Amino acid sequence: MTAQPLPALTSGDPSAWDQALYAFLVEKGNRSGSRRTVESYSRMLWPFFAGRGKTTERVKPADFLAWVHGIGRSGRTPSPTTVGARIACLSSFYRFLIRMGLVVSNPCDAVERPRSVQSVARGYSADEVRRLLAVVPNTVAGRRDRAILLALVLTGRRRAEVIGLRAVDLSVEGETTYYAYRGKGGKRGRRELPHPAYQAICATLEDAGKELTTMDQAESLWQAAARQEGSRAGRSTLASAATWGRLAWPRRVSTCSGIPLRSCAGTRASRSSR
Repeated sequence: MTAQPLPALTSGDPSAWDQALYAFLVEKGNRSGSRRTVESYSRMLWPFFAGRGKTTERVKPADFLAWVHGIGRSGRTPSPTTVGARIACLSSFYRFLIRMGLVVSNPCDAVERPRSVQSVARGYSADEVRRLLAVVPNTVAGRRDRAILLALVLTGRRRAEVIGLRAVDLSVEGETTYYAYRGKGGKRGRRELPHPAYQAICATLEDAGKELTTMDQAESLWQAAARQEGSRAGRSTLASAATWGRLAWPRRVSTCSGIPLRSCAGTRASRSSR
């Protein structure tokens, strides 16, 4: 990912600790491939150190404990999930500092992580999937959206992973199609692509005048009815596909079908229940 200016580096002369924090966030972004993770860590780390007026080597376990369980801007007591996220964030930063030789210990080691109960994701039933697909119009844009929806439901991959699929990520071996993906934490994998999703992808590529076997390997799979940005066709994010990813279109489908909108975790549960 491309590094973006962070608060402490936009004015004045940054301290060594500011630079270390910036380097940590850049490394985190490169490893995870997730801008949301970097933004989330940034929102936690900058206020933590700025609010205490301490550099990293002066932070004690008591400072960390007070912050981890402290009430944030929402005014509510943090949930076990939030507490766990705060611990993971700061602990990861200190492990980075230890690797860089800037500190010798991690104050987070003295704090116990809370027990959190993993909520059970509720997936879509086969009937709900049919109802969702039934309200997708048989248009160029609709066929593209149908392909995205089928890819989400049948693979269970996260929204960004599906929207980011390109021609190079698909491979056909005999009668089986595989897709490659970059998942959470930058982990890469390869899985079989269910045939209905593959057929839908081929249909939307045909609408865009493309064929999987001849198109540029760097091109997006979701070009149909999309306004391309950048100087080279198909190489940059497609505006309409990105808008789809921000849930504008899924909300309309949810309203028309009468099915409550659920997260991608719901589609993963739907896939695993079949």
